[in-house]
Amino acid sequence: MSRAVLLIGSTSPIGHAVAEAFTEAGDRVVGVSVGGDVPEALVENLTLDVSAPAGADAAVARTVKRLGGLDVLVLAAAVMAPARAHEADPDDWRRAIANTLDTAFFPARAALPVLPAGGSIVAISSVNATLAAPSLPGYAAAKSGVEGLVRQLALDYGPRGVRVNAVAPGMIGNHDLPQVGEGYPLGRVGEPSDVAGAVLYLASAPFVTGVVLPVDGGLSIASPAAFLRPDLRGKLYGDT
Repeated sequence: MSRAVLLIGSTSPIGHAVAEAFTEAGDRVVGVSVGGDVPEALVENLTLDVSAPAGADAAVARTVKRLGGLDVLVLAAAVMAPARAHEADPDDWRRAIANTLDTAFFPARAALPVLPAGGSIVAISSVNATLAAPSLPGYAAAKSGVEGLVRQLALDYGPRGVRVNAVAPGMIGNHDLPQVGEGYPLGRVGEPSDVAGAVLYLASAPFVTGVVLPVDGGLSIASPAAFLRPDLRGKLYGDT
């Protein structure tokens, strides 16, 4: 049966892949963004700021009206403002929190009253929620918040039959960077379609809730201090 899907952050590369994956599965998708190239797979794309209640409420209401209900909410909006903490502009910090954590909370808050038993929320987190990378204090804090929110909502709304999960991608794209696959046990970084497949799975898995699924080519299982040492890599791969 076709599901009604609301996709927050529809114009990012991951948003495009998620819209395509759900559409290919026979679902109908309404997207929300504040700019960018709109995926052709969408039934409609709304230009709304969902980091505040009014925009989030409007996105849910419009989706329910257009699609006749809401079965799946995908939370894929994020902003990264790289800077070390003592150099970070306060506005950049607030922008990272608003456009990464608030854009998860307020749409979820608006959607939960209309999601039926069997409904699902899937958030896009990041390996940076648990693995530190240079100069990402706002992004890391916001993504950690997203994962905490997922667990809380899964607990609170599980009795209603609503499932809430997240995927945590590693690096997606950026194939042009030198040695970008170093440190990934699968030897490559991800593609947007890798993330979309995991989102589609979590939206469809009837007995999975409250999990954060790594989609990172094994990055989160590898000890960088050991894995990146040439002598230890040689023991694994036979190289020198």
